[in-house]
Amino acid sequence: MANRPTDFDPAFRSHAPGYWPEDAMEHWNDHKWQLRNRIDSLSDLESRINLTDEERAGVLLAGTKLAMAITPHFFNLIDKDDPDCPIRRQVIPRIDEGWTAPEEMADPCGEDSHMPVPGLVHRYPDRVLFLVTDRCASYCRYCTRSRVVSGVGEQHLETQMERAFQYLERTPQVRDVLLSGGDPLLFSDDKLDKILTRLRSIPHIQFVRIGSRIPIFLPQRITPELCAMLKKHHPLFISVHTNHPRELTTEVRDALGRLADAGIPLGNQSVLLRGINDSVEVQKALVHKLLMCRVRPYYLYQCDLITGSSHLRTSVTKGLEIIEGLRGHTTGYAVPQFVIDGPGGGGKIPLNPEYVVTREPGRVILRNYEGGIFEYAEPTPIPADALAALHEKALETA
Repeated sequence: MANRPTDFDPAFRSHAPGYWPEDAMEHWNDHKWQLRNRIDSLSDLESRINLTDEERAGVLLAGTKLAMAITPHFFNLIDKDDPDCPIRRQVIPRIDEGWTAPEEMADPCGEDSHMPVPGLVHRYPDRVLFLVTDRCASYCRYCTRSRVVSGVGEQHLETQMERAFQYLERTPQVRDVLLSGGDPLLFSDDKLDKILTRLRSIPHIQFVRIGSRIPIFLPQRITPELCAMLKKHHPLFISVHTNHPRELTTEVRDALGRLADAGIPLGNQSVLLRGINDSVEVQKALVHKLLMCRVRPYYLYQCDLITGSSHLRTSVTKGLEIIEGLRGHTTGYAVPQFVIDGPGGGGKIPLNPEYVVTREPGRVILRNYEGGIFEYAEPTPIPADALAALHEKALETA
């Protein structure tokens, strides 16, 4: 992957107005204006950047699989002269999406087979995934739910909200609910407040999480009013989705700061993507900027086996190399857990470089991040005579 100077830039910058005229700045911080002015057609794209033949064909085919939509804020991060720009490759379709590799699946995480009611995925014993919408501010070309997200695919999300709430009310083992979709933060404050209030009325639900890329795609949506509403529903966690350090602009930093100031713990989930963030250098720059935004790097996902994703997927070995390049070389808070979602519904499977060299009776031989070898002794049982002697000594001092 070719590295660019901006890949490692630790500074936070605004890129507005970018491709838009100066008078657009009057409305720039209005998230509704941002949504109304998304780039969502071939003509919109071609009026601003020079597309490659592969991109132009990809856009023409996008309406049959996953819609294209890019907020002005995020579009401004695209390098118009670089077809391999890491932002550009995430949101502008390529013809490669039209080919399905033999190993790829429409539903790689097996969510449809774990739905007790439409829109509610119950795979793990004590937690559920609640798919509350099929719309996003912008659409990632590697979307795990491209089969239902954006409304143009062959399948449609048909969440039955009341049936889902009733299932949660009669399923006491569920203590954790993750709201996702689509993006729940696209909802109005009032609609989201009603969903959270209903969940909070269920006694056995201990905490709620929201998965969102809105703070990255549409930071203008993170208003003080939204944060005040969310603050009412603690303990509430938000997992954001950031893949590249260039995505962390001043607007994004400030939006994340408003969420953090509202007492919401923030974690980041990245997807490992070929030519976008598949190097130690880019990942280190990303996690360092995340910590400056008070966001804990949480997961680094191996890209799911989603239909049409082979041009964006890397090897598992590459992910392990990245974790090894972070572990010990930067603060532990900056190192995410590398995971694969088991194809077909196996759930998250953690992967780590091998630091255990051998296991032997009474000891474990380990290596550290520098390759040094160390021995850790397993606990030795206290001999009966030694324990008896200690009791005698305790009686003597009584």
